[in-house]
This record gives sequence, C-alpha cells and structure tokens, in this order.
Amino acid sequence: MSRIDHIGIATENIDLASRFWEQIGLKSDDSVEHNLEQGVKIKMFYGIDENGDKTHSKVELIEALSEKSPIAKFISKKGQGIQQLAITVDDIDQLILDLIESGIRMINNKSSQGAEGHKIAFVHPESTGGVLVELVQRIKINS
Repeated sequence: MSRIDHIGIATENIDLASRFWEQIGLKSDDSVEHNLEQGVKIKMFYGIDENGDKTHSKVELIEALSEKSPIAKFISKKGQGIQQLAITVDDIDQLILDLIESGIRMINNKSSQGAEGHKIAFVHPESTGGVLVELVQRIKINS
C-alpha cells in the first residue's frame, strides 16, 4: 500500500507557523519532536474526521536546529514553504534497493529513524521531477 503520508513545510518558527494550521482546524498533540540526526524540530498536524478521530491527512512543520541543517539550507535557497512530499510504503528497505537497482538516485541508501519513530529515506529530486520525496514506513507502536 502506498499513499501520501504528509506534506513537510520548512518554517523559520514552528510556533508562529502553527497558528495558521490550528486556526483552519488541524489538530496537534502540541508536542515538538527533536530529530538530532536530521538537525530539525518537528510538529505534526492532523485532520480530524466527523467522529473526532485523526485522519491520514497530515502537515509536518519543520524548523532547523542549526544553520547546518538541511532545512536551514533549504530556507536560505528557496525560502519557507513545501519542502517535501512523504509517501507511506510497506517495506522501505526493499523499496530502496529496488529503486537504486532501477537507476533512481537516493539521498539515503538506507532507512533511518524519522518523526514518531517511523523509518524514513529520501529520494533525490533529480529522479522525481524536482520534488524531494520522503519514503515512510510507519512502525506500529504497542500501547
């Protein structure tokens, strides 16, 4: 199963950027996650269905933790805005191997841990028509 997982938006200030998404009705659990490997802090917003449950529609706000972060570099080149489109996949590690074998250029040749503990890897925009694509294998967490 593949589907759009979320859209990542590079922002200079998560708190200021959050106001808009909250005002239009998206919900967040108000936690901000720090991903030191990526050099970012992340806040996820969800759509809410008629039963009050989270939908699969998500917006991810991303703020750089330092000037060396890929997000800081993105903002300095292109400004704030959509930074990536994330796609949910079933077996990220096998897909990475298949993509490389078929000539697709990857930024990550192995998956790593992303937001919410899920496995992620990025496909180079050169191979996707100019869009940074994040592959996400959602990891079920036992409660």
